[in-house]
Amino acid sequence: MKSIQIAIDGPSGAGKSTMAKLVSQKLGIMYLDTGAMYRALALKAIRQNIDTNDSEKVSELLSDFNISIKYENGSQKVILNGEDVSDKIRTDEVSMGASNVSAIPAVRKRLVELQQKMASNTSVVMDGRDIGTHVLPKADVKIFLTASVAQRALRRYNEQKDKGILKKSLEEIEKEIEIRDYNDSHRAASPLKQADDAVLLDTSNYTIEESVEKILEIIRSKGLPNAL
Repeated sequence: MKSIQIAIDGPSGAGKSTMAKLVSQKLGIMYLDTGAMYRALALKAIRQNIDTNDSEKVSELLSDFNISIKYENGSQKVILNGEDVSDKIRTDEVSMGASNVSAIPAVRKRLVELQQKMASNTSVVMDGRDIGTHVLPKADVKIFLTASVAQRALRRYNEQKDKGILKKSLEEIEKEIEIRDYNDSHRAASPLKQADDAVLLDTSNYTIEESVEKILEIIRSKGLPNAL
């Protein structure tokens, strides 16, 4: 049976992880949160008081960087060197740090190799910023998920509020998203970019459930569920 690769790219706060996870559950295939891998490395750097823009020192961390992503009772667990850091990697500081470390060539090379290996022999839904353009350039389905900056900031604000980790105003979060959008789209190594053969999906006016259904419609249009 041929394995299927579904790539979902898009800017920070577009809901990629949430929707990719739900889509994978609907299809009964693996979901790989690539962003969590960069976040974990950023967390490791922050904990050691290393500037996440310091390419040399951040790259050195790769020699002792063991990460795994697993699921327990339907919840994603991100394990960094044996520690569950699932919640710790979701702060704004780590989010900005992840944007910085992901621009480091040595980091991208190492993590992309891990991601490609994971997707080489199993059907997978993978989300990130360069999945369709770089990590899985031959993916069966490519979707570029986006939403307005205002809507993405509101979603992140509400998510952090619900989790009890809200520390910034809506305006501050919106500004950070704008900065991250710029950084991600202007970095030298695999910048955020819609693949030529990706389907653009703007979810600004859709609920999560409606967005997931739109994604499933795109996948069905390729006839892929019959191959899963």
